[in-house]
Amino acid sequence: MLLWRSTTALARAPTRLFSTSALRCSSVALASDHYTPSSPRNDAGPLVILHGLFGSKQNWRSLARGLAAKTGREVHALDLRNHGTSPHAKDASYSALAGDVATFLEEKKLENITLLGHSMGGKVAMALALRPHEAIERLIVVDISPAVGKISPEFTQYLDAMKAIDAANVSSRKEADELLAKTEPDFGVRSFLLTNLEKSPSSSYYKFRLPLHYFSDAIEEIGGFPYQLGETKFEGPTLVFKGESRSKYINRRNIPSLEGFFPNMQLKTLETGHWVHAEKPKEFADDVVEFCK
Repeated sequence: MLLWRSTTALARAPTRLFSTSALRCSSVALASDHYTPSSPRNDAGPLVILHGLFGSKQNWRSLARGLAAKTGREVHALDLRNHGTSPHAKDASYSALAGDVATFLEEKKLENITLLGHSMGGKVAMALALRPHEAIERLIVVDISPAVGKISPEFTQYLDAMKAIDAANVSSRKEADELLAKTEPDFGVRSFLLTNLEKSPSSSYYKFRLPLHYFSDAIEEIGGFPYQLGETKFEGPTLVFKGESRSKYINRRNIPSLEGFFPNMQLKTLETGHWVHAEKPKEFADDVVEFCK
């Protein structure tokens, strides 16, 4: 999940990505889940999945298992820094996020990778592919563009609501959901956000495992992108999913930036909102399997 109002990718000067060696010095060790197909394809590289903002690898568990079986590829689902069970770090730039993933790929000695990212994870995937990273063969981007834009009001509202829940010392998920409902009426969105709620090991209260103060300080970085058009391209096959009916993250203003950065891209539209893979899992999986062929 990633919440901002998109403009064009030319809105401001880029933040440069560092070399792999420099990034390794400040990278964090990412938590991951590994799925092995029962009938592996020896000629197929792995599929690596990056979740969106406030998400985690557990959100992809069912799809990752199915994609491993259908593609014959090993699948690695990662928790990005400050998410899931990965370590927390104050630097939330795409340089840092991409560096963590690059270090993971290098340490696992993965090659011929199909890199898939949703929302914020899609921006991380694009940034890493554009660096370039020679191990990445194909790219799948889910409902996000390489645009720079202001964070939408919902982002701050969710953060404020989660901080209020932490401060309230709730003793049940039901109590947390009732508080969150004052900000977000959609049960599905609330359920997604509350996957990050867990009982504190030092008390009987429920707390968010997300470092909310880090996110508050990283609003501009989360809405940014580290490259401008014309600087670099990823020439590999690229599949971009767009949620058609209830999502504006990919639109006529930012599609040219996708085409500029990824000249060998194809755009696939599904009748969904922003969570394309969750709303149409079968159609999404079928399209990924076809692309991976």
